[in-house]
Amino acid sequence: MSHQPIHTSRRQLILAPLAAATLPLLPGLVRADPSYPNRQIRFVVAFGPGTATDQVARLIAPEITRITGQAVVVDNRGGANGFIACEAVAKSPPDGYTVLITTGTTHAANPSLFRKLPYDPVKDFVPVTAMSDNAFILVAGNAYPANDVRKLAELARAEPGKHSFASANAPSRIGGEMFMMMAGVKMIHVPYKSAPQALIDLASGTVGVFWCDLRTAVPLVQARKIKALAVTSAKRLAVTPEVPTMIEQGFPDYLLSNWTGTYLPAGTPQPIAERLNGLIHEAVRAREPAHTATGGTVQLTSIAEFIKLQARDTALWAQVTKAAGMVPE
Repeated sequence: MSHQPIHTSRRQLILAPLAAATLPLLPGLVRADPSYPNRQIRFVVAFGPGTATDQVARLIAPEITRITGQAVVVDNRGGANGFIACEAVAKSPPDGYTVLITTGTTHAANPSLFRKLPYDPVKDFVPVTAMSDNAFILVAGNAYPANDVRKLAELARAEPGKHSFASANAPSRIGGEMFMMMAGVKMIHVPYKSAPQALIDLASGTVGVFWCDLRTAVPLVQARKIKALAVTSAKRLAVTPEVPTMIEQGFPDYLLSNWTGTYLPAGTPQPIAERLNGLIHEAVRAREPAHTATGGTVQLTSIAEFIKLQARDTALWAQVTKAAGMVPE
């Protein structure tokens, strides 16, 4: 995806905010603060245990401990579209020891999905770095009557309002909205607090399909607990080589991904943010094989690049939600 000014063509309107943000992998210059960290760090994760965001946090936490000698505790504060975790971190002391691990959901998409937020994605936080970019996988229960996207569209077209899709974050919601818009169908949206909860209902047939984080869904697909209909990347993925893309199945504009990133409370000294940026870069690189093995793509940024990424995606999410006809809650 090219980084051009926002245009108004239908193709770009749909594609741009959901394509992977391909920023240079630059570590930036880190002005190390030798006194930080000198005690336990708390990673506040905006989503529940087992989610893709949680998995990223738990991959890098032991690496930060290895590098610094300080313990890192992972504290899941899932629910309410990330509101709970964001509000908790925004009110924490700005000393570098309370770190928000989140995604574009809370800091780029939520401003377009909700009329009022209990936090300000810009004013209440100091951006540190993006960490990874993650495509999604469209999954269904094994008994669901569609095995591919074309059949899903056929069923939804023949039985309007009967078929449902789950969501557990903003991109998974947009996944369903984009499909309905592109296929010209109507489905029932069923929101969940977390992806693992949605997957339980998916496997039992309570809900129809789910555009889910790869890291969360792939183990269940591999165990044949659920089935995969498509991936939302531009090309097939090494972790699921047998699963075709949405593009291959007749949806040429369909790309969907979400980045994970790190923030500190507003007022945190810049040297601490820069030091944490360097620590996270080192930790992510050390665990890069584990990231890619579960379908993630490492995406590290400088602080300045991360600020630009958030600002750009905030504007583009506003465009895509408007194009999909979504009304803020």
